[in-house]
Amino acid sequence: MAKLRAVECREFIKAAIEKADEMGVPVSIAVVGPEGNLIALERMDDAGFVTPETAWAKAYTVAAFRSMSPRFPDGLVIQQWFKERNPQLMIAMAVMSNGRVAASGGAAPVFKGNEMVGCYGISGATSDQDEVIGQYARGKVGWAHRPADDNTPADVKQHVNELYAKAGIKNRDL
Repeated sequence: MAKLRAVECREFIKAAIEKADEMGVPVSIAVVGPEGNLIALERMDDAGFVTPETAWAKAYTVAAFRSMSPRFPDGLVIQQWFKERNPQLMIAMAVMSNGRVAASGGAAPVFKGNEMVGCYGISGATSDQDEVIGQYARGKVGWAHRPADDNTPADVKQHVNELYAKAGIKNRDL
């Protein structure tokens, strides 16, 4: 069983801060294990006071939904899914989970091989900027956001790609 270690999370956080500094946006970064429990959390100076909890909630949400289905590859798809199906359910789930459910850009799973070992969430900039920061940091530390062997059914890939398109995301597909 692979694990995501705190030392690996600190390297991801360092890379995320590097990109956020370059962009001039203070953020908070959270990394959770596959069950949603916090491994590491950092709030940059001047990041909003609620951003640590939001980053953790984004990471938790991806962990919860990705563990249920490959239909939920990241926070953007989860957000679009709720918008289309039942926006009130998102609110209800946030309440039922004591604020631990929040879907938005800047959140994705982390895989080692085919095993999801954790998820990250970034909060404090726009959703698009949070997403750019996450992609940069993920690339810099070599974290995969998809399983090594993608056996996602074609109909699920098509559904996810349709959700990306509806959300206006043009540079990503499964």
